[in-house]
Amino acid sequence: MSYRDVVSATAAIGALTHSGRHRDAVALFSRILGDGVVPNEFTFGTTLQSASALRDLRVGAQLHACVAKLGLCSNVFVGSALVDHYAKMGAVREAQGAFQDTRERNVVSYTALIAGFLKNGMFGDAARLFRCMPERNVISWNAMIGGSSKAGLNEEALNLFLEMRREGVRPSESTFPCVLTSVANAGALGVGRSIHASAIKFLGKLDVFVGNSLVSFYARCGSLEDSVLAFKKIKKKNVVSWNALICGYAQNGRGQEALDAFSRMKATGLKPDSVTLLGLLFGCNHAGLVDEGYSLFKTAEMEQPGILRPEHYACMVDLFSRAKRFVDAKQFLENLPFEPGIGFWKSLIGGCQIHWNRELAESVAKHIHVLDPKDTSSYILLSNVYSAAGSWQDMSIVRREIKEKGLKRITGCSWIEVQNKVHVFFNGDCRHPQSDEIYMILQSCLGSEEDEHYLV
Repeated sequence: MSYRDVVSATAAIGALTHSGRHRDAVALFSRILGDGVVPNEFTFGTTLQSASALRDLRVGAQLHACVAKLGLCSNVFVGSALVDHYAKMGAVREAQGAFQDTRERNVVSYTALIAGFLKNGMFGDAARLFRCMPERNVISWNAMIGGSSKAGLNEEALNLFLEMRREGVRPSESTFPCVLTSVANAGALGVGRSIHASAIKFLGKLDVFVGNSLVSFYARCGSLEDSVLAFKKIKKKNVVSWNALICGYAQNGRGQEALDAFSRMKATGLKPDSVTLLGLLFGCNHAGLVDEGYSLFKTAEMEQPGILRPEHYACMVDLFSRAKRFVDAKQFLENLPFEPGIGFWKSLIGGCQIHWNRELAESVAKHIHVLDPKDTSSYILLSNVYSAAGSWQDMSIVRREIKEKGLKRITGCSWIEVQNKVHVFFNGDCRHPQSDEIYMILQSCLGSEEDEHYLV
């Protein structure tokens, strides 16, 4: 079928794009060019959507060349579409070029480039461009909040949300999941409750996406009762809802409740995915439910092999190791359908540390050092095994080896929330403004314990 005018041709391409027939949409664009139909900005915008869906940078570049030939580079609609396409492809330099060529850039152009920067880990560039925007809407705010959250910049994400509210921008359904993720990462339960209240205030009825985020948030902050309550309030629960509940139980050491929730999930007709299985295995792991975990894994292996990932196999190794079933763990490792990475062997050493299996720990540590001589954690784990077994001389040798090789240890940290403020402490930390008072109280507590010991 031939198209004589650009309107009918664009409508046909749009129909193909919206129905997911992206290759056909691009092919039709080529055909209308051959028929002499001159595409307009809407034709290019629609076809670029298909090029992005196909993850085809070459098609996007060809469309860009066609845009330049027709003198449409400065058109804000076409320019924004090009920026969006290049950003999604990870071609930041090309996205910046298309952005610079666009005349009278609007909020869509800016947001597309900001999203591109964030996707490629260029947070500083994204933040600078965000501050230069002549106007910002909820979508641009969400892009920055979501990007900060994904980058692990939890404080920045929360501050952006608060700034957004001060500027009078009304949050949308997409705003809250990102903020709640950041607050959960920081373990700030009180702040999260305030975010929950804001969600109710601005959204009224919470959709399943916000509901799922609340289930996960409360569970990660250790408030399992609130997590279950948030789950019950979700009207149309999906797999993600059940996953949040199951993983919440698992993270809080409630393995049997995780299994019970899984049974209820299956009763609704929903099928588990890879996250469901990982949460269940994690729950079984920390509750010592070895046979139940192995049964779940074998069932998935037979009925849904497509959901299995390397992390599920690693979880099984950890499950056997923690239960002191080292023969099963080693046999499982030997029968893996792929070459195990360092993480698998670390799981085995972790079990050795719990059960003081010095010989196996030494053997596994040597294997890890062959795979990665600079892996510090394996040295630390081996040192802990020696410590648990009372082999102080061997422990000293390992620690000296760490120092001589110049390996860096990742400093452990913990945090506590007091009056809606999160205080972070590192091992041996003296940077907190109240560190003198903290150490004084700690010393007095330790002293009182010693006194009680002598009295007994």
